[in-house]
Amino acid sequence: MSKIQVDAIEQQTSCGSTLTVGGGASKTVVVDATTVTLGRSGGTVALASGASQTGFGRTGTVNWDTTPKTTSFAAVSGNGYFVNTSGGGINVTLPASPSAGDIIAISDYANNFSTANCTILRNGSNIAGVAVDPILKVSGLAVTIVFVDATKGWIVTDSGLQSEVPTAVFITATGGNTTTTVGDFKVHAFTSPGTFTVCSVGNPVGSNSVDYLVVAGGGGGSNSNGGGGGAGGFRMASSLPVSATGFPISIGAAGGAAGGGCGAVAGNSGNNSIFSTITSTGGGGGGSGVGTSPNGTGRPGGSGGGGGTNNQAAGTGNTPPVSPPQGFPGAQGAGPGTPTPQYAGGGGGASAAAIPRVCTPSSNGGAGSPAAPIFGTAPQSYYLANTSNTGATVSGDFAGGGGGGTEPGSTGATGGVGGGGNGSTGPGGTRPGNGVDATTNSGGGGGGGGYNPSTGGGGGGSGIVLIRYKFQ
Repeated sequence: MSKIQVDAIEQQTSCGSTLTVGGGASKTVVVDATTVTLGRSGGTVALASGASQTGFGRTGTVNWDTTPKTTSFAAVSGNGYFVNTSGGGINVTLPASPSAGDIIAISDYANNFSTANCTILRNGSNIAGVAVDPILKVSGLAVTIVFVDATKGWIVTDSGLQSEVPTAVFITATGGNTTTTVGDFKVHAFTSPGTFTVCSVGNPVGSNSVDYLVVAGGGGGSNSNGGGGGAGGFRMASSLPVSATGFPISIGAAGGAAGGGCGAVAGNSGNNSIFSTITSTGGGGGGSGVGTSPNGTGRPGGSGGGGGTNNQAAGTGNTPPVSPPQGFPGAQGAGPGTPTPQYAGGGGGASAAAIPRVCTPSSNGGAGSPAAPIFGTAPQSYYLANTSNTGATVSGDFAGGGGGGTEPGSTGATGGVGGGGNGSTGPGGTRPGNGVDATTNSGGGGGGGGYNPSTGGGGGGSGIVLIRYKFQ
């Protein structure tokens, strides 16, 4: 025969939604029956605040002690512990007489177990069937162990690493002439040599790589119907892994122009810009219009310099070769002969070869490349320190080739977009005087000098390095 003994049952509401059994101090409710059903489908059975249960067994989880343990301690079944070994190694002693189903969890609070270990003292029981005290020495480790029986003792039922569910950590860095925040990214612009210092590296969830633009110095234009200077090498890419160290930055100086006069003087090639393993080669100088090889031919480089008149050859681009190409060749000069007047070749640019005279009234410099695909289109203020310049500052393009020099009866050549200098026609032409200098820090090539009388070329533009990373 079943027996139900109830000390007190109180109906709390008129609608019957809440029933309190055993109210008051030292009250006991005994239900002696084969089957007892608590609650209804969809309802909730709850213990009052401060109450505890016995006889139901564990659910396979622990109650976490949120006060980190900084010294050795004895673990109690049913608890999880955050162990902080920042001050040195810690021993965790297991219960001396465990019962089947006892459960304990340990987690590396300071991500430091590899430096200062956590040792589990088995206290007489086996662990996975072995009488050995295990040492936890993997940083970020968390383990849960359950006592099964005297043979196997404690067995690991769950383990994991903090790195498997990381929070976002971002790169922090210093360096550059200017630092600009653009959305969630920072851009460090180097217009002169310096050091990009990575203070700390983040993780893949935040950022652990950088995007870069490395532009070398452009080549100088030559004299006397001289070729335009080739643009400095242009290399841009994303996701370059970095480490916490300093990266020296080299900014390629511009190639000097060839002065006016009767002598054949080729323009000087630009200098390399370097960041980490990335080297962009200086642009090739233009060839002189009154010379023959070697002073009449354009120089090779990141982009090649244009050849002088008298059909002088142009310099090759992407020299030495990299993929994708860092630049393109210049154009060969034309003349003497018909049609007149004579033209020198323009310098190559970052995205195109110089345009030969057969296509235009003069040999324009090759077009540069925009930084926008990676660095965006606005704001442009981080492109150059001197925002009064044109070319790279306004359009966001870099490394345009210099225009070739021509005679006064022709239309003056145009430098390639991206800072390339215009070519000169000489006195009395549409572009009198010397070839035009390229834009500072654009990597553009200088314009070639005109003829009758002989004029000098324009200087190349110095290089620039931009480095971008996600900082938040």
